[in-house]
This record gives sequence, structure tokens and C-alpha cells, in this order.
Amino acid sequence: MLEIETFDNKRGGNVVYKALSHPLAARALAGLAERAGPVALFDPDGIAAPLLALCPDFEIEGLYVQDTRAIGQIRAGHVARALLDLPRARVNTVLLAAFDAQKRARHLQALLPPGAELATLDAVKLPAGWLSEPGRYLEPRNFATNYVFFRDDGRFATRLTTANYWAGYGARAVLFQHILFGQGGQVLAEWAQTAPTGPGGYVLDSQEVRARFGLKPFTGQLFIHAIGVAGHDVVKYALDTYATDNGASLSCTHDANAWPSARFAGLPAPRADERVILWVQNSHGVPIPQGALALDRMGADAPVALEEEIPPFATRALDVAELFPDLRWPAQLEVRSGLHVVRPRYEVMRDGRTRIAHVNVERADLRPDPGIWDMHPSMGRGYLLPFPVLPRGRFKTVALPTPMVEAERDMPLRLDVFAPSGDKIAEKFLGRLPRAHECAVDLDDVLSPDALPDGGHAELVYDFREGGEADGWLHALFRFEERANGHAAESSFGAHIFNTLMTYKNEPQSYTGKPPGLSTRLFLKLGFGGRESFCVLIYPASAPWVESSSTDLELYDGQGALLETARIRIACSGSRMVRPLRHFTPAALKAAGETGYVLIRDTTCRLFGFHGLENEAGGFSLDHMFGF
Repeated sequence: MLEIETFDNKRGGNVVYKALSHPLAARALAGLAERAGPVALFDPDGIAAPLLALCPDFEIEGLYVQDTRAIGQIRAGHVARALLDLPRARVNTVLLAAFDAQKRARHLQALLPPGAELATLDAVKLPAGWLSEPGRYLEPRNFATNYVFFRDDGRFATRLTTANYWAGYGARAVLFQHILFGQGGQVLAEWAQTAPTGPGGYVLDSQEVRARFGLKPFTGQLFIHAIGVAGHDVVKYALDTYATDNGASLSCTHDANAWPSARFAGLPAPRADERVILWVQNSHGVPIPQGALALDRMGADAPVALEEEIPPFATRALDVAELFPDLRWPAQLEVRSGLHVVRPRYEVMRDGRTRIAHVNVERADLRPDPGIWDMHPSMGRGYLLPFPVLPRGRFKTVALPTPMVEAERDMPLRLDVFAPSGDKIAEKFLGRLPRAHECAVDLDDVLSPDALPDGGHAELVYDFREGGEADGWLHALFRFEERANGHAAESSFGAHIFNTLMTYKNEPQSYTGKPPGLSTRLFLKLGFGGRESFCVLIYPASAPWVESSSTDLELYDGQGALLETARIRIACSGSRMVRPLRHFTPAALKAAGETGYVLIRDTTCRLFGFHGLENEAGGFSLDHMFGF
């Protein structure tokens, strides 16, 4: 396990981790370690562990502390010594493990060993032009970064779409810096690109990047850093993978979640006619050691390790069958990543078609919450996990609940199904699903053949009629399959409490403030290259709320100018499919262009949505939307 702290659900992200793991910082740390010789490490803030985990090349003579209570403790494999012992250290360099360290550095001058030089982590700071807030280095907005699975291999291309949503929080000039890593971890290209000055769309297409830099076919990862941001430090995006060889493959997923996790879950085992590839992408400037990454059949607690090293920033296509040759759908796997990767993608290949989706963060901090069992009646059905049921004449819809907490032993669940009108038309009690369950719910087994011809939606909810535990981190994988040609898409997400005035802990979740979150801002990209975009909007309600939504579809161009607005209504507990071509004029859509987008806005209720594309070859994609 890499000895780092990344994200805490109470405190948020660890900025020191972001500062030490940034690719530019990794380069600078490697250079500093090479020059430093024997080092006495002064660790006033307790960051020696992540520092040495992310740069193990330092030759550490000893670790020194100022806090008398820490003397004798083990930090990063070293026994902490008193700072007053520093003058006797036989070293070339004293490294003060702190940023913005000028004042502390002055205090150390009198304690330097003979001939030793003093260095601080200010030597590995990012250039000033990479900072949103130069006056305070460890400001979270200085590290608005993320990774992107990026491929252009002659068969498939990738396309990132986002918007300068920071403009809505007051940002005036946003710049994106990019570092593209190849499959072996080598840097293929580095460049900067400005975002629109307003809340306009931003698109990066791998075909354009490959042509711009004269690159050979590649599969790797793109590091993206947003500079000049305001409001928050999260880089969100939608990512399309599409065929460039006239194939039918088409899929979409979204941002990688910029924080490594010890475990991820929701990786499906393949069907007999499928291959499932986990794209392992090293997020750090140090190798993933042999045996440090493993897969485990969910609930078995018998992980099988990958016995090979993965170089810094490299990409490894791991076929699930390499480690579990006999495991089949609907079994699922857990990824034990050792904190070496951000949320990875996986790829399912079948009959010449491929689709991309992602696993999810498996939390270690949660335990069963008795409050969910005994929730106040005002919270209604409590936590809901909504998902579309696509028009059933054309599509099959399947849901696979996925344990997403390390301590989770069972999942007491029920499936509720709703028509677009908001009427509940069916329910099915799934029981207390054990951690190792193989219960994939096919909606064909729940509904009559003539139900939901135009689609609708369903919700997974907790149901304690037979007992069981709940933790509020209910997740599931949703698979949608075209009946005629077998093309499929899949997505996964977690439950929330929706549309109640009363609150429970941090629910109903708000985008930026305190609960309850009772409004909607969802991003819908437009189509490109003959592919039409669409979305399914769901109005989930844990308890009765506003009878009908007042939802505005706002069409923006690539510079953030509002072109047209259309009003739609969705019944409480109902749903609706939205196609921009049916709500905006051809002239407005042409003016919006491929970098335009639709902002789905509602101030009366919180909507949830899934978005995708359709192509002329019968392919489609579908993934949950993001808001800001």
C-alpha cells in the first residue's frame, strides 16, 4: 500500500498529496533527490510518509522533528529524532519538508551541520503560471487536476467535453495545461490551451491532438490542470470513445475522480462471449511494484495479485481472465489498487464491438448506519438509486447491485419501477443480497411484455423486511442492451436522498453548499460527426415533492452565449427522454456547434440524468450526467 492520504469524506481532498504527486512536482523531486546526496529530513508537519512514498530516491540519514511528543515515533520507516540533534548529522543537505517555508528556513540556519545546504519543498513548487492562487501554495484551487483515459489507436478515438463552469463562480481567464503520457509512461506531448472566457464548451479530441503533434497511434492517459479557476477545484468532463474505422462501437464515461483509492468495486466478470479489460493507469511518478495491485472476486477475500511492475504514469491493459480465467457474469470483482491509481476504466469487448465504463471508489470509512433503518418518516423512502429503463421494445435493461463499502456484509434491497407519468407500476423485493451475490435483475423478469414501451425508470431502495444493514453508499451497475444488434452500454452510480426539505446528514446533497440540494444544473453535450446526443432525465423523490418540475433546457454556444431556452415538465417520480434536435431550432444548433452544450436547469427540484449518443450504425452510449 502506497503510504499516502488522498481524500477524506469529512475533510475533503488532501492538498499536500496533490502538491507532491503532480507530474511536474514528481520531476522536480526526482531532480532534487539526485542532487541532494545524504539528507537530514526535518518533518514539522508530518508529511514525510507521502513525500518518501512519492519520491523514494532520497538517501535519508535521519528524520528530525520539533514536537517532543513525536520523538521516537516511526515515520516513513525512520525513528524520529529531536531537531536539536540536527547539527551532528553527517549530510550534504537538510530538507525542510514544507511549502511556503521561508520563516521556518530562517529558524534552521543556526542548526545546519557543517557544510550542509538547506533545501525546502519550495524548490519543487509548480511555476507561478500554473497557479490559480499564487499567494497561498496549498490552496486547493491551485491543484484543479484530473486524469483522462486517452486513446487514438487507429480503431478508436476519445473525445473529452466539458465547459468553463468556473466562469459562473467568477473566474475570468481559465487556462488548461495538458501532459499526454503514452502506454509506457513516456511524455508524448505537453501543451496549454485557453478555455472560453464565459461558460462556454471545451472539447479535446484525440484525433486532433494526434494530428497536431504528429503522434503515432497511442493508448495512454492525459493529465489536465485547470488554472485560474474559482468556486471549486474539481475538473469534471464527459468522455466519448468512438470508432474511427466505420465500426459501430460507441461509449461514454466521465471524469476519473482525481483521488486514488485503496479499493474500487463494480468491475463485472465477462460473459462467456466477452473479454473484460481493466485499464490500469499509474497515477504517480513511482512504479507500481510487482504484486501491489490485485483483483478479488467480490466477497471471496482471496485476492490474486498482478506479478509485474507498472512504470510511472504507464498504462497496462489487464484482461480479467489473466487472473480469473473461469469467472463469469454476473459475478463481479474488486480492484485492490494499493492507492496507486485514480478511478480506472474498464472495457468490454464482444462481437467486434467495445464499450468503456468505470469502476467506483469502495469506501473504507463507512460502517452500518442504524439511522437509515430508523429514518424519520419525513424522509419517505430515504436513499434512492434511480436509473433509466430504456424503451423496452428495442432495449433490455439490467441492474447489478455492487457492494461499495469494505465492511458491507449484505444489501437488503427492493426495486421500484415507475412510468414516465410518475406512477409506480411494479416492485420486486430482492432480499438480503450477500456480499458475494450474483443477482443481476433483468427488467424483463419484473415487467409484463407490454409495460414501458417508451421507457421509464426504476429505483433501488433499502428494504428491511428481512433485516439487514445499510450504510448509505448503495451502488449498482446498469447495463442497457439493444435487442436487435447486441450493442450495449453500461454505467454505475450511487444512491442519494432526493427532494425532501428535511435533511439526514449531508442529504439531499447540494452541488456546492449545505443540504438540502433542491435544484438542478446538469451538463448535456451536443452531438458530433453525425452522432446525435440525448439524455434521460429522472425526477426521483424520496417523499412527495413538487407535482411537476419546471425544467429549462438552455442551449449555449462554444463561447458561453445563451442561444435558446426550452421549458419542459417532468412528473414527480417520473422521467423524460430529451433530444436537443427536438427542442431547439436548426439555426440555433448550428450556431452552438460541436463545442456548444445544453445546461439543464431547474430551481424547483433536483433531477438526475443519464446522457449519451447514437450513431448511424446502431451504436449508442449511456452514462450518468454530471452537474456543477
